[in-house]
Amino acid sequence: MSVRPIRVGVVGPGWWTETMFVPAVRSFQDAELVAICGRDAVRTRAFAEANAIPLVYTDPNEMFASGEIDAVIISTANNSHHPLTMAALHHQLHVLCEKPLAMNPQEADEMVAAATEAGVTCLVPFTYRFMPISQYLHRLVREGFVGTPYLINLRYYTGFARNGAYAWRFDLEHSGAGVVGDLGTHWIDMARWLIGEISAVTCTLTHLVPRQPRSDGEPYDVGDDGANILVEFASGAHGVIVVSAVCHEDGAFGQSHQIDIHGSEGTLYAVNDWIRTQQVRGARDGDSIVELPIPDDIWGEVRRDDVHDTYRDVFRTTDVLTRGWLAGIRDGRTDVAPSFADGAAAQRIVAACQLSAREGRRVRVDEIQGSPGD
Repeated sequence: MSVRPIRVGVVGPGWWTETMFVPAVRSFQDAELVAICGRDAVRTRAFAEANAIPLVYTDPNEMFASGEIDAVIISTANNSHHPLTMAALHHQLHVLCEKPLAMNPQEADEMVAAATEAGVTCLVPFTYRFMPISQYLHRLVREGFVGTPYLINLRYYTGFARNGAYAWRFDLEHSGAGVVGDLGTHWIDMARWLIGEISAVTCTLTHLVPRQPRSDGEPYDVGDDGANILVEFASGAHGVIVVSAVCHEDGAFGQSHQIDIHGSEGTLYAVNDWIRTQQVRGARDGDSIVELPIPDDIWGEVRRDDVHDTYRDVFRTTDVLTRGWLAGIRDGRTDVAPSFADGAAAQRIVAACQLSAREGRRVRVDEIQGSPGD
């Protein structure tokens, strides 16, 4: 057990850090947020002042080596995840690294190996695992509601790519993948978590909205704005994952999630419209489909009437994700989830999707090489 609060630093003084990571660390009584690091000194100092963070760095390696932090949150562009994580692990720091974990499976595997060797607590925040509808689906599947799973359909629709503006998420030099890596990793992880290991994929990637150039006018490789993935599981089950960032959706948050699971004994339907609807419906074989109210123990203390409030509460105040990672550090555990291994598994499946789209064929996940020497 720790005899002092866990001292946390963050790399990346952006809106996501301020909206989610800062409140989560601050709400955990056994941790304190002591340092922030960003490339722009003026912006980083302003962030530190606005959030009462005492230490400010512009060089992450200086922060890692300072002795002032025990753990670091990496909330930066994808192409920096691997070098920052490897540097932090060199200093025996606990690491929470945003998804997707890396730029490719080779980098992800190196991060897993380094974390294992360091013996520290690491986490990838696949946030949607912990929404109430997801937790209830997971419980129902594990309790045998659908029997042997046959088919899962997952759909994630949002519209942030509709305007065609330049964004690093669509610049493959910075992201490594477009929407298949950004949103797709969430749903790939969800499919693995609900049904089991994915053995093969057949994928098409969309480029429906032309993207604007970089501010410097330099050409760049443009990532996809959506993915349609046929999924084969090691168990024999099949599935379809559809993710798109060019769909108009209702509400200020502008997205919707749907998950259907069919099996030998029953069917489940879940919808999260990101306004007010968080609903699970289902039927056992031969019965009519009815609503299956999400149990109170799954809701806990999170707000129920507005989906965005539910999401904020899950991320900021429940003992999962950031707070679950901190609890693992406090208790000396390295088994927190989603783990770096989960992140690496999703990374390999994203790479299989990219290869499938590029070559127009079904790709076995084991075709994707796992280390630079392979």
